[in-house]
Order: sequence, then structure tokens, then C-alpha cells
Amino acid sequence: MYKSLKESLIDLEKTGQLLRIPFEVDPDLEMAEIHRRIFDAQGPALLFESVKGSNYQAASNLYGTLERTDFLFRKSFPKVQTITKYKADPMRALRHPFEAIGAGFNALNGLPRKKSFTSAKFQKISIDQVPLIKCWPMDGGAFVTCPQVITLPPDSNKIMKSNVGMYRIQLSGNEYILNEEIGLHYQLHRGIGVHHTKYIETEKEFKCSIFIGGPPSHTFAAIMPMPEGLTELTFAGMLNDRAVRYSYDPDGFLISNDADFVITGIIQKNKKKPEGPFGDHLGYYSLAHDFPVMKVSNVYAKEDAIWQFTVVGRPPQEDSSFGYLIHKLVEELTPGEFPGLVEINAVDAAGVHPLLLAIGQERYMPFREKKPEEILTIANRILGSGQTSLAKFLIISATDDTKPKLNCHDIRDFFSHVLERIDWKRDLHFQTKTTIDTLDYSGDGWNAGSKVVMACCGDKIRSLGSKIPTINSSLTHVKKIALSSPGILIMESTPFSSYENASKNINQIIEELETIELNDFPLIVIADDPSFTAETLNNFLWVTFTRANPSHDIYGIGATTSFKHWGCTGSLIIDARIKPHHAPELTVPEEVKEKVNKHFAEGGALYNSVKNL
Repeated sequence: MYKSLKESLIDLEKTGQLLRIPFEVDPDLEMAEIHRRIFDAQGPALLFESVKGSNYQAASNLYGTLERTDFLFRKSFPKVQTITKYKADPMRALRHPFEAIGAGFNALNGLPRKKSFTSAKFQKISIDQVPLIKCWPMDGGAFVTCPQVITLPPDSNKIMKSNVGMYRIQLSGNEYILNEEIGLHYQLHRGIGVHHTKYIETEKEFKCSIFIGGPPSHTFAAIMPMPEGLTELTFAGMLNDRAVRYSYDPDGFLISNDADFVITGIIQKNKKKPEGPFGDHLGYYSLAHDFPVMKVSNVYAKEDAIWQFTVVGRPPQEDSSFGYLIHKLVEELTPGEFPGLVEINAVDAAGVHPLLLAIGQERYMPFREKKPEEILTIANRILGSGQTSLAKFLIISATDDTKPKLNCHDIRDFFSHVLERIDWKRDLHFQTKTTIDTLDYSGDGWNAGSKVVMACCGDKIRSLGSKIPTINSSLTHVKKIALSSPGILIMESTPFSSYENASKNINQIIEELETIELNDFPLIVIADDPSFTAETLNNFLWVTFTRANPSHDIYGIGATTSFKHWGCTGSLIIDARIKPHHAPELTVPEEVKEKVNKHFAEGGALYNSVKNL
């Protein structure tokens, strides 16, 4: 149980899980690069004690390892898991009555508690006094990357009707007037967007409060998908085993008395300004688009406030731990939400939404030919539900008696299992002209693209090659070949210029490959850099599934169309080259690397602190 962010940092320091950065650090790119270096080394949480241009300290990487994430929630998480178990299995209360009573008290303890505003001991400041952290060179300005954004619907001021979400907040840059305006990146289908739509129909001001810091559970609650009727504030209290303390300031804005900083203001219901670019979690920039503007009313800070931030970029990053926690909480709910589904993995290395792996039960007509039937129903349910509807590639396998330990979190083994069995003539199912993640620019428009289900059920029909075939000399349209995993080849061709040229180019490659025996390699990926793509599993996942739009970028050897069903008799080919319409990849400027290198070099301020990581 933590009363504040500061308490959690003290706890981490006592157990050797916190690194203090005592020297002055520039929030413009330098802080983010130090964070990335420590995160990549699986290092400790960070406390930046001297931030250039601000009198406030800043903390990051609290959730930088799964072990530290578990540590922060070690006392209360099992209790919240128990409540989840009761939702999945209500009869559990009869079998374990004392456990049920304890879970009930934990839920009651999580209910938000109203306090006086003055008891929070805030002081008024301005936006330009906080650490204005910019993480990537093309970012539109400084952003809040760990906010808790809270709104109430126009027809209620009851705290239990509130919605808390984590939507990035642009504090500076673009057309925003510093200290007077900030940008909020959210879509209308989000909880705050539903409130926005309702406010447009009224004359009421759309009040909004943004909390930064506070106990770790408050930050996590902002991204937790909550069922209707349960506010994120209650969940935050349950997870912290201590109720959220809240109040209303003199202007009527909702305040978290536990937060380190609070920004209040009025969202302009019919006004938008360009927000972004922003280095995002797919490993590319999300580009500038029009989003709602908030007119700032007040900025509050505790006397010893600490600015919590994270760095978003190519996964895995610190926010990957949030996905880990969510999975632990909802694992028992999965069968109820998706009947027949055994497990699911939103692949973090591929940016979460671009690639889902799943295992389902195949119980239809068990005594006839094995083929995907029930798992297609499960796949449709997955693509029609909440956040999983944003999936672009969904690869689903039926449970297999010959492989009882099949696990879609063992990604390399899962791919091998699927590729040994999948029938490309039958097992590809496309959705075209549909929506994908707004941060995914692989499609043919913003928030527009396609999906494909690859469904696998049946006996093994092929073995997978584990050595690169000696075919380079016979190919004129392929420059280089690399082996990613058994059965998966990565090939380099000419750079992508247009879809018209790409189609001609890949058809030329197919003509040449048709003369070669490639049955052991059911998957071929065309990439700009085969060596990089094949170097690690994460590289393969990131390149292949973030840079391809299924309807446009999937080809096949021996392609056929039968009554609008497309398939192929030979290898499936995915064109994962960078396209002209793709968003730029995230890179760190050399001068920033050199500046940070000095801190980590022998004799540098961070050398002794991290040399043993």
C-alpha cells in the first residue's frame, strides 16, 4: 500500500531497485535516451533529481521489468485476482466462503473517498514549470506519457460515473499557446469520447482533469479496460489496498488528492488543432492529426511533487508491463468472454494490435476431416470484440492432442506448429476495407486497412526447412536471402516504389520461385534488410507485421481464387518492405547518442551504477 509515488520510490530504493541521476539532464531527448539505455539493460527505476528548466524531479522505468512490476503490486494483486476469479466462476464463493468475504471487503476498501481540497496541499504553478520531456526528434513538442485523464458525463457529477483513461497529452509545440492550451489524443469510441459526444448535445462546459503521479496503481488503472459500472478509481483503490482520495477545487474540477500534479481545464467541444507527431509504440511516429484542445484552467503541484513519465517506442518498452498485468488479471475471464478460446497473445514485439496469436477448441464434428470450423467462429468473435477488434493478423490454431503443451506465448514454437499444418489454399480468410489501429500506417488510409485470419487445424502436412536453400544464383530479382526460423525465409528485392511496381516485382520473383522446390518453406517475407529481419525473433515480428497490410501485401506461389476465396498452393509471400506512405521509423540522433555515451563510459557519472547490469 503506497500513499504516494514518492513512497513507492523509497520502497524501491530500499531494495536496490532505484537509481538516482544526480546531475542535470536535458528533458529534450537526453532524458529519454538515458531511460532507453537503462530499460534495455533491464536496469532499475530512475529518479532524475535535476531536470534542466524545471525545479521538479522526474521518475521513470518503475515498471521496467516484470519482476519490479510484480514487486510494486505484491501485497494487493492476489486479492484483486481473487475478485476476478469470482467473476469468472461465481460458484467459487460457495466453495471458498471465507475467501469470498475477504474479496468483498477488498472491493469496499477500494471505493473512492471524498476529502477537502485544502488537505491535498497543492500549490498553483504553470505548464512551463513542469519537466517538458521530448522523447524523439520529430515529436511535435513535449508530452505527458503517463497521464490519468478523468471526465464525468454531463448528466452526473457522481464519482462512480467517472471515466479515467490514459491518452497522451501534448503540452507544447505546434499551434498550442504555452500555459493556455494543451492537446488531447483520443478517439470518440473511447470512454472520454463518449462523454465528448454527450457534451456536444448540451450547453455545459466539458470539464476535464489530468492527474500525473500518485501511487503506481493509479497509473495502471488508467489503462485497465473496466466493465461498465466500475470506475477506474475503484479499481485503483482495490489494487493499492487504499481508497483514492479525491476532492473538488474551487472551480468545480475533480481533483485526485493523491496525485503529484493536476492539470484542469475545459475541452473545447467543437475545436481541434494538430496534435503530434509522436514517437509511438509501434516503433514509428504517429503523424500530426487534428484532435481536441483543452483550455487550461489551473495547474497544481505538491511541494515535493515528482513528474512520472515513460518513453514510448518500438516494443518492448516499459508499458509492456501493463499488458503483462492485464493478462494476469483477465486470464480467468477469457473463456467466458470468448467461448472455446484457450489462450490468446497480443504480441508485444509486433506492436500488440498488428498480430494476435490464439489457440481455440475445435469441437465441431470430431469424427470427420480435421479442418478449421469452430476456431473460425472464435476468430470472428475476437475480431468483433473491443480492443482485439483492432488486430490485423490473427493466427489461430486448434488445440492438438499430439502437442498438449502448445502455447501461443512460445512464439517460435507456435509458428512452427502452424506452418507445419496450415493449408494456404483453404485457411486464409480476409476482411478488406475495414478499420485498423489509428497508430498503424501500413494501411491505405488513416485508421483504414485490412485483416486476415490464418486458421490452423489438422495433422502435420510438411516438414520445415532449417537451412537456406542454394538458390541465389538462379534468382535475378532477389538480392539476398536469410533464414528467420524453420520454414521462414527472408528475401531482399528492389525497394518498394508503388503497388503497381510491387505487384510486377513480386510476380517476377514468383515466376522464378515456381521452378524451385520450396515445400519446406511455407512462408517467405520480402524485406528491405533480410539480415536485420532474421537476426532476432523480435525483429522478424516487428518488420513483418507492422509493415504489411494483408489485402495489399500478401501474395502466393500458385495463387488461386475460387468463388472469391483467395489461396495459394505454394509458399505464402508477405511484402514487408517500407512503403512511401508509412510513418517514419524512430531513430536517435547521433549527437544525442554521443552525449549520453559519455555518461555511461568509464569515468562517466553512470559508469559504476550500470556496469554490472
